[in-house]
Amino acid sequence: MNLSGRLDVAATRAIEERRIVGSVIIVRQHGELVYQAAHGLADRENRRPMTLDTIFRLSSLTKPIVAATILALIEDGKLGLDAAITDYLPDFRPRLADGTEPTITIRQLLTHTSGLSNASIRTPAEAAAGVNRWRLGDDAIIARVGALPLLFAPGAGWTYGPSIDVLGHIAARLIGGRLEDAIRHYVTGPLGMTDTGFTVRDPSRLAAPYADGANGPELMGPVHTIPNPWGNTTTYDPERIFDAAAFQSGGGGAAGSGPDFMRLLEALRTGGSIQRPETAKLALANQTPQLPHAASPGWQFCLFGAWLDDPATAGVPAPRGTVRWGGIYGHNWFIDPAAGLSVVSMSNTGLEGSDGRFRDDILHAVYGHPSA
Repeated sequence: MNLSGRLDVAATRAIEERRIVGSVIIVRQHGELVYQAAHGLADRENRRPMTLDTIFRLSSLTKPIVAATILALIEDGKLGLDAAITDYLPDFRPRLADGTEPTITIRQLLTHTSGLSNASIRTPAEAAAGVNRWRLGDDAIIARVGALPLLFAPGAGWTYGPSIDVLGHIAARLIGGRLEDAIRHYVTGPLGMTDTGFTVRDPSRLAAPYADGANGPELMGPVHTIPNPWGNTTTYDPERIFDAAAFQSGGGGAAGSGPDFMRLLEALRTGGSIQRPETAKLALANQTPQLPHAASPGWQFCLFGAWLDDPATAGVPAPRGTVRWGGIYGHNWFIDPAAGLSVVSMSNTGLEGSDGRFRDDILHAVYGHPSA
């Protein structure tokens, strides 16, 4: 079976088995489009088919957009990769448990080795009252992140937290506006990513959000919480994308389409458009060699996502140097520089589409290996 057949089978099987509601999958190799297809439904309740131009809540697919913006700001001379955060946010001074105040660099924010905590920034009283965490104010949100104790000395560990939110706040300040102004100037504008931003340009194309449920995907409510594979819970705020006054989270607040995101992946893979080739090469290289592993066994981290160090340990058929990440609303992507591959898989079902079997089905289908 060829690539198209394998990917069609993976998508239709996941829909028939009621693991996802719909998907958009795009594959390019050496710049050539080798596969693109929409499967299933964008909105199950209204029987609206999935289309290639469907817009999704990006969640952590926002992160590489912001990372690319930060690299452009570095090339523009407005930032230093190894500069201290306090050079740009003088009052952002989180401390270790012993009270010491270490230096945190821009590179450490990009690689999630900053030590910043992902604990709740709302007070218990605010949480009990249902205070909207995205309406606390941009400066207040970042200040509260900085007030939390660091989990470890910067560079000494890896944890998935609010590092890219802090970078987004820095980018907004440097551009003299909001984060969307910065990404539009440096990334989405130059690449023609017209569907991508912190509001939805065409709400009629927005996918309905679904979450894993005991009997298949469940339509999310305004705030939706589910158990996750990491021993705790994941909470979704699907209404946030309609709130123009909400904090523009660099870690997960944007929306966009599959074709838009493929434009970004190809720009990151090839370099030379929104970043210099040497910057692109650096950004896709391992940045955490000091750690036994970063994101998970077999995976380190680069400036855009997890960097595959040991394919056998990671249990994936991709070669060393492959970079991938996802988004909890149901997405996954990867770049294989050696094979010239850029792949984006978007679904409207989390966590199956981002961290479940579907993610692995797509990866294995691309490489022609049976899925585990």
